[in-house]
Amino acid sequence: MILDAGFLISVDRSERAAHAFLAAASRSEVALQTTHPVVAQAWRAGSRQARLAAFLKTIVIHPLDDGRPVGQLLAQTKTSDVVDAHVVITAVRLGHDILTGDPDDLTTLSAVLGPAAPTVHSWP
Repeated sequence: MILDAGFLISVDRSERAAHAFLAAASRSEVALQTTHPVVAQAWRAGSRQARLAAFLKTIVIHPLDDGRPVGQLLAQTKTSDVVDAHVVITAVRLGHDILTGDPDDLTTLSAVLGPAAPTVHSWP
């Protein structure tokens, strides 16, 4: 599952819902992943983000190395959020769902992909 910034912020704040989700994901052996641009959205004060830093060491973080398909998706949807488009492209490439606090934007981006579209789950 590809995580968006809202989930990372919940982990950083040690919110109960994040703990519950992480426990369920662990029991289900769901692989949790994110992207470097998402980390950039959530990372602010490294010295005060020990929980987030520790969590990031436990998941796979994908680089933004697929700019062309991200740009093409933005053009198709007439949108401009590179981070969201990258999350969608990464999810499609890996065959993973997305967990997001902003399902509307990600659903808009995913909708143009038809059957290849990842499933977008709302957080929290």
